[in-house]
Amino acid sequence: MCLSSFATPKMIMDFLAQHKTISFEGCISQIFFLHLFTGTEIVLLISMSFDRYIAICKPLHYSSIKSQRVFVGLVVTSCTVGFLHTVSQLAFTLYLPFCGPNVIDSFFCDLPLVIQLACIDIYVLGIFMISTSGVIALISFLLLLTSYIIVLVTIKDLSSTGSSKAFSTCTAHFIVM
Repeated sequence: MCLSSFATPKMIMDFLAQHKTISFEGCISQIFFLHLFTGTEIVLLISMSFDRYIAICKPLHYSSIKSQRVFVGLVVTSCTVGFLHTVSQLAFTLYLPFCGPNVIDSFFCDLPLVIQLACIDIYVLGIFMISTSGVIALISFLLLLTSYIIVLVTIKDLSSTGSSKAFSTCTAHFIVM
C-alpha cells in the first residue's frame, strides 16, 4: 500500500496534465520513499518467513521465542534497515552538481536516472548504489530461500493433515515471494 501511494498520485496527475514536471525536492522525495518502503518491506518479508519457520518447525517454542519484545524488535529493525538503505542511496546524490537540461524521460524519478543528470563522472557512485542494493537483495533472497526450504522440508515430513494445514498457512506468503 505504501509503495503505490507515494508515486501514483503524481503519475495520475501527469497523465491528465499537459505540462509534466516535478521539482527536485519532489523527485528526491519519490526516491526516498521508494527506497525506504522497499528496504522496510524486504526485512518484513524476512521477519514473516522467520515467523513461519518458528510456527512450523518449533511450534512448542513459538510463544517463548516470539514475544512482544521480539515483534517490536523486528519492526524496528525493518524500519531501521529501510531508513539506512535510503540514506546510503541518497547521501551522495543530494550533493551532486547538476547542470544542463534536467529532464528525465519517465513518469517516475528513479535514482539511476537522476544521477545520470550530474555534471561529473558517476561511474563509482553507480557501482556503489548497485552494490549496496545488490547486497541487500542477495542477503534477503538467501535468508528467504533458506527459511522456506527448511519450512517446506519440515512440511513434507509432517503427517498429511498437519502438512496441509501448515502449507495453507504459508500459501499467501509463498505467493508474495
